[in-house]
Amino acid sequence: MEIAEFQQLMDDLYGSADRDRGLPSTVAWLCEEVGELAQAVRKGTVEDQLHELGDVIAWVASLANQLDLSLEDAARRYVVDPP
Repeated sequence: MEIAEFQQLMDDLYGSADRDRGLPSTVAWLCEEVGELAQAVRKGTVEDQLHELGDVIAWVASLANQLDLSLEDAARRYVVDPP
């Protein structure tokens, strides 16, 4: 799946609820998922890690959608001008 397709899928599935929740709550959920990913990396199985990584990607897509930003454009920076 292409990154833009995934971002659109997240908007189709959760966009309305995510916008109703708002940016502060979305950022809080994203941070919580990053914490769960960190715990899975330290103590979890490969399956746990994959699950949590997917959750983090989904919340990043939700945040990008609410900000009306493209994940593809954000990632392009690393092709054009990597830090």
